Amino acid sequence: MAIIRLTEDDKKIEKEALSELSEYYGAMSARLGRHVTYEVLTYGCQLNESDSEKLSGMLEEMGLSPKTDDSTPDVLILNTCAVRENAEDRLFGNLGVYKSDKKQNRDMTIAVCGCMMKVPENVDRIKRSYPYVDLVFDPQHLYHFPSLLRDTIRSKKQLINIGSADYIAEDDFCSIDRKRKFRALVPIMYGCNNFCTYCIVPYARGRERSRSFDSIVEELNIIADQGFKEVMLLGQNVNSYGKGNEDGKTFADIFEAACNIKGFSRVRFMSSHPKDLNNRVIDIMRDYPNAEKHLHLALQSGSDRLLKSMNRPYTSRQFFDIADYFRKEVKGGSLTTDIIVGFPGETEEDFVKTLEAVEYCKFDSAFTFQYSKRPGTPAASYKDQVPSDVVSERFSRLLELQNDLAYKSNQAKVGLTEEILIEGQSKQQPGIYTGRTLSNHLVNFTLPAEPAQDVKDDLEGRLGMVRIDYARPYSVDGELVRFTDG
Repeated sequence: MAIIRLTEDDKKIEKEALSELSEYYGAMSARLGRHVTYEVLTYGCQLNESDSEKLSGMLEEMGLSPKTDDSTPDVLILNTCAVRENAEDRLFGNLGVYKSDKKQNRDMTIAVCGCMMKVPENVDRIKRSYPYVDLVFDPQHLYHFPSLLRDTIRSKKQLINIGSADYIAEDDFCSIDRKRKFRALVPIMYGCNNFCTYCIVPYARGRERSRSFDSIVEELNIIADQGFKEVMLLGQNVNSYGKGNEDGKTFADIFEAACNIKGFSRVRFMSSHPKDLNNRVIDIMRDYPNAEKHLHLALQSGSDRLLKSMNRPYTSRQFFDIADYFRKEVKGGSLTTDIIVGFPGETEEDFVKTLEAVEYCKFDSAFTFQYSKRPGTPAASYKDQVPSDVVSERFSRLLELQNDLAYKSNQAKVGLTEEILIEGQSKQQPGIYTGRTLSNHLVNFTLPAEPAQDVKDDLEGRLGMVRIDYARPYSVDGELVRFTDG
C-alpha cells in the first residue's frame, strides 16, 4: 500500500469543501428555522474517539450544532470498530433504527466510517440492506470527509469511498472538538505492521505511518496552553513510532518531550507491544513525576507455542523480563494487559501457562476476551477452533484469578492519600465523583463538605488529594482532602 501525506493542494480542496458546506447548511438552517444538528456515535478504541473529535470539529466548522435532546440529528455519523464481533452487531442494530427517521427527514445524511468499513462483507451488507446510508468511507480517508460529504449531497446517491492508500495528515489540518476537559487525545502514528493472526487492525488501519516530531510537539504545546492537564499519546503501537521517518526520533523522544512541557500533570500512552518497548520508556516513567506510572502491555497468552501461532514475536520469558524491570523501577506503578482465551489450538496446557503468567505478573487489571473470528484474518480459517463451552469454562477460571489480583491491588491503596485527576461526577450515584491516580487506579470519592455549585460544576479536570478508605474489586472509595491545583 502507498503511504501518502496530504499536500497543501489537498488541504485547499478540503477547505473549499468546508466553505461550500457551511453555505449549504447555513441556508438549510434558515429554511428550517433552527440549527442544523449532528451526532457522532463512536465504537471502539481511543483512536476512534480521536477520529470522532476530528469529525465533530469539521461539522462544527460547517456550522452544525451537536444534538442536545432526543431528536434525530440532521447529520449522523457512525464511527465503527472491527475488533470485536459485538461492535458489528451494535452497528447494524442501530442502523435499522434510523430507517424511518430518514424517510421523515429527506435532508438527513447518514454516514458510516471506521475500521468495519475495511471489511468488504460489511460494505456489501450496507449496499444490499441499508440503501438509505448516504456515505461510507474508511479511516484512511478521514481527512477527505468534507469533500466526500459535499459530493454525497451533490449527487444524492450513496457514495462508497474505500481506498488502498494510507494517508497521513498532521492534526493541524482541521479543528478538533475535544470532548473532555481533563484529557486531550493526541495520535502520534497510525496503522500497524504486526499482523497478529487474530487481528483485523492492520487491514483496517493500514501500514504504520508516523506524524512528524515537530508537529506533535507543536500540538502538545497548544494543548498545554489550552489548559489540559492530561495528554494521551495514541497509536496502534506507539513504541514503533518513527520507523521510516528521517529524523531518527523514537517514541521515547516523543514521551520525554511531552513530559517536559509545562502544564501537563499527566502524560499517558496507549498502546504498547512487547517486541518494541525498551527500557528507556520505563526509565522516563520512573524519572518524570508527570509520567503516568501505568504500563498497559498486551500479553495475550502465556504459552510460547500460542504466541508463535498468534504471530506475537516474543516469549513469555521476555515478557516477564519487561514486567520485572517495570516493577523494579516504577515504584507504586500498575501493570495491565490484554488476554485472549480460546485462541485456535489452545490446549489445557497452554491455558494453564496463561494462568501461571497472570499469577507471575500479578496484573493490576486486565482486559480479557474470548476469542472470536474476525473475517479476513488468518486465524479465522484455522481448523482447530476451541469449542465454546471449553472457552467459557477457561474464561471463568481466568476471571476468578484476575479479579482476585485486581482486588488485592486495590486493597494495597487503602490508607494512602494520593493525588487524582478528577474526571467528573458519577452519573449513577449523586454526590459521588470519579478520578484516577497516577497509577491509573479508579477512585470514587466524596467531598468533605457541600461546596458551592460553581465549584461542583468545575471539578472536571482538577487535581486533588484523596484519602482512600475502602477497596472494591474494580475501584477504590475515598474522600477528597484538598485540591492541589490552586
